[in-house]
Amino acid sequence: MTNMDMSQYMGAFLDEAGDNLKHLDDLTLVIEKDPGNSEAIAEIFRSAHTLKGMSATMGFDRMASLTHAMEDMLDAVRKGEYSLNAGDIDLLFRALDTLQSMVDAIRTVGSDASVDTAELVQAIRGSTTNRGAESSVAKSTLDEELSGQEKKWVSEAAALGFGVFEASVTLSSDCLLKAARAYMVVSRLDEMGDIIKTVPPVEALENEEFAHDFLVYVSTHHKADALKDAVNRVSEVASVGIRELSASPDGTAPAAEDVLEAGAGEPAEVSRPTEPKVKSAPAAHEEKHPSSPTQSAAPSQRKSETAKKQSQTVRVDIGRLDKLMNLVGELVIGRARIERLVQEAHLREFDDPLSQLGRISGDIQELVTKLRMVPVSFIFERFPRLVRDLSKTLGKEIELVMEGQETELDRTVIDEIGEPMVHIIRNSIDHGIEKTEDRKKAGKPSKGIIKISAYQEGSGVIIEVTDDGKGIDAAKVRAKALSNGVITEEESAAMSDEEIIHLIFLPGFSMAEKITDVSGRGVGMDAVKTKVESLGGQFDISTELGVGTRVFVRLPLTLAIVLALLIKVGDETYALPLENVEETILVKKENVKTVHGTPATLLRGEVLTLCDLSKMLHTPRASAEESDEYPVVVVKTGKTRIGFIVDELIGQQDIVIKSLGRFLSKIKGIAGATILGDGNVALILDVAGLHGR
Repeated sequence: MTNMDMSQYMGAFLDEAGDNLKHLDDLTLVIEKDPGNSEAIAEIFRSAHTLKGMSATMGFDRMASLTHAMEDMLDAVRKGEYSLNAGDIDLLFRALDTLQSMVDAIRTVGSDASVDTAELVQAIRGSTTNRGAESSVAKSTLDEELSGQEKKWVSEAAALGFGVFEASVTLSSDCLLKAARAYMVVSRLDEMGDIIKTVPPVEALENEEFAHDFLVYVSTHHKADALKDAVNRVSEVASVGIRELSASPDGTAPAAEDVLEAGAGEPAEVSRPTEPKVKSAPAAHEEKHPSSPTQSAAPSQRKSETAKKQSQTVRVDIGRLDKLMNLVGELVIGRARIERLVQEAHLREFDDPLSQLGRISGDIQELVTKLRMVPVSFIFERFPRLVRDLSKTLGKEIELVMEGQETELDRTVIDEIGEPMVHIIRNSIDHGIEKTEDRKKAGKPSKGIIKISAYQEGSGVIIEVTDDGKGIDAAKVRAKALSNGVITEEESAAMSDEEIIHLIFLPGFSMAEKITDVSGRGVGMDAVKTKVESLGGQFDISTELGVGTRVFVRLPLTLAIVLALLIKVGDETYALPLENVEETILVKKENVKTVHGTPATLLRGEVLTLCDLSKMLHTPRASAEESDEYPVVVVKTGKTRIGFIVDELIGQQDIVIKSLGRFLSKIKGIAGATILGDGNVALILDVAGLHGR
């Protein structure tokens, strides 16, 4: 294929490469803990091979070279010829990080040439030098040349009525373009059937790493003479010998059950065909490498089942979903306007059609929202590697426990919350979990535990990060804040331990003794809190000295369309996301008392602080008349409950969140705006921002 032809597959390649790298990362963590896990070894080999084939087909040679080196190492492990040690695991992780850098480079500049891999490839290949190179001589026996899986393919092909042949090809001694001639031979045979294997491998043939002879194993319905004639038509072929192999390497025909089960544990991406196919030559040989996952599926029944499964899903660009969500938002706004006009005109005959329209638009809204939902495992899957690397860097023993990875969030929320979660975990590892000797002195198990939990609660998702470390020492935070001039002695004396601990959320505040690669620059918890609250979420932290710390993050399911309570303050209408609203009450004037200069009332025996929204928002009241009772909206931000005094409660309504633009986005207490049914704009209030004003 030409470069122009391949460019249309770039998006799919990048997506597939990202998925494979995540899978490889997880599998490498598994074999680090359990080096004898043969299933994980086989799976990581298949993933590395798939990535190699994809990158080679797309023309990214450095990526293909690196994955080829990984594949060879894992192939030796899989066959029992080599055992992985700790240094090999580190090499594999380095290779995965390098491959990710390549994917990032390809995404930005369209090439992997900027990433140097020579030293890493040499290190990986050097670790397995005790393996003997594959012989390229064409006189080896069948059992020596075919692996167990490849012998099964021979059996499958025979059961389906195919012949399996070994072509022994010798090129002329004066052949100058050995790689080109070998490629032409493989291509000719591939057009007549399916290549099972070449000896030496295709990569060696391409690099001219053979003398003048090589073997090709092919399954086909053609006869030996036809294969011989096809190869002889290639220039500079000195001789060719064709040998038909038996139905099974041991000479016995396989049972039907054996054929169906062959390769059952392998991914059925492309099944073995029931009749020869003509393929595009450039990519055909690449996917015929030994033990290729594309070769490992069972007969044609498997192929049809796989095709059905694959046809049930389709990749959709996130930009298209964003556009669809915007259109649904406009539909919600239009529906609200129609309902308002019908209500004002008292047109009862429109009730049924409007009700139907409401149900349909509601179903569409719910469906589009679900389309954008992805499990939190999308971000959780990076944490095992993060914990592994940091625990090794800091010399700590840490076990990571993750729960609720199937919990779903809007893709936009997921994309925004990834980095803040990394900050939280880095803080838990660096500041929370003690070193092994300190834990033993404190009577704790030597291995610390970090637990990440996700679960849905109401219309939001809760993510908690807990550790069993040393907790946060309020006395040390107080001393640090005083030494940095963050608070005065008088302010310190008036603050509780909980208030002191919340000082770690201030910009630039850090408890680290020195600046390291892990922490100490004072951009951690402040950035996390700011990001969470900008998403309309809540962020809090609780700790117990010597026991551990719990970080609490509450996030909205989606950022596009939310259910809100509409309120009136003066002549202005505002929206409060229902996510933050606990209840609405009426408070009599005589029940409002002043506590430390702040108005408050009793709600079910607890003191509720009151805030007059008209004063906070500088919105004059519509009437100067004092009412005997005030409508109050009780909201919660973190652990704090506040009652907002308003003029009128209008009711609940789905609202579409619109940005105020770059210049107005920093206004504290305002999260955005929405268009109401009457066409007017209402500001959406940010509860956390209002509380901080």
